Amino acid sequence: MADLPITIACGNYDRTKAIIDGRVKVEGCDINYLPLYPEEIFHRLFKFQEFDVAEMSFSSYIRTVAAGTSDYIGIPAFVSRLFRHSGIYVRADAGINRPEDLRGKRIGLPEYQITAVVWTRGMLQHEYGVKPSEIHWRSGGQEEPGRHERTPLKPIQGLDLKPLEPHQTLVNMLRDGELDALFTARGPSSFLRGEPHIKRLFPDIRATEMAYYKKTKLFPIMHLVGIRKSLVKQHPWLATSVYKAFLEAKALAMIDLLDVNALMVTLPWLSAETQATQQVMGHDFWRYGVDESRHEIEALCQYLHEQGLTDRRASVEELFVPSTMDMSKV
Repeated sequence: MADLPITIACGNYDRTKAIIDGRVKVEGCDINYLPLYPEEIFHRLFKFQEFDVAEMSFSSYIRTVAAGTSDYIGIPAFVSRLFRHSGIYVRADAGINRPEDLRGKRIGLPEYQITAVVWTRGMLQHEYGVKPSEIHWRSGGQEEPGRHERTPLKPIQGLDLKPLEPHQTLVNMLRDGELDALFTARGPSSFLRGEPHIKRLFPDIRATEMAYYKKTKLFPIMHLVGIRKSLVKQHPWLATSVYKAFLEAKALAMIDLLDVNALMVTLPWLSAETQATQQVMGHDFWRYGVDESRHEIEALCQYLHEQGLTDRRASVEELFVPSTMDMSKV
């Protein structure tokens, strides 16, 4: 029997590299791997359903599941995780020196629903008592005008959320003093150029995020892998085959991080940094699997519901192909 042809759209990460270069095969499949940036994948996935298997925004996916409109179903391969304290940028003259100072401010974000800012708002509410309703939100393109929410938003009671004008961008509005802060997943060009009007809210990112992890045990999940529902129904074995490939590719990436014979990444103390991370977060700090990541999954489902982005709180079990939650053990 011929292998099943499938197209996978996912980032070019160390944890996916072995699938891209062919060291890891997806059993029973002939794959066409498209190494695209997340923004392009999400736009083409949620608007046009172009891919068989794809990296998905976790927040947008949960929203579609809760609404009963998802054409995809997840597997617990969490290809993107990131602490988001580093994604809060403020005007240097806005009088924002601690999280509580964000109350009453004008804050820009690319989309209200993107996973990064859902986690940021959840962190601010649960760690610092700053609620979304206490902020004036403006959404739109960070560097280019014309960005819109990838899935439709219903009005959220008590929330001041307005889109930018068609010609506006977040970075320009922050520069011109029309915004006080930005919450974003991607570093603003003005910050990367070292412009003096913009700074991070938390200057010592490593210490702040490490303290957050030690307190909450949350390593925020940004993206997961999803498969077209119709394909899973037609080929019940497919989800396990895809999940096994992503597990194997991640395992090879972890080996590379600890290899001191010839460094695989251009960073002198890579192995020592990996070991230091393991001391804080455990040996398998970049966890795949539902049981291994249930704490983070439940937190994101809670934040989405609290923030008015889902009408009901989604359950963990409805988000994933059942066979990938009950893998065989040797």
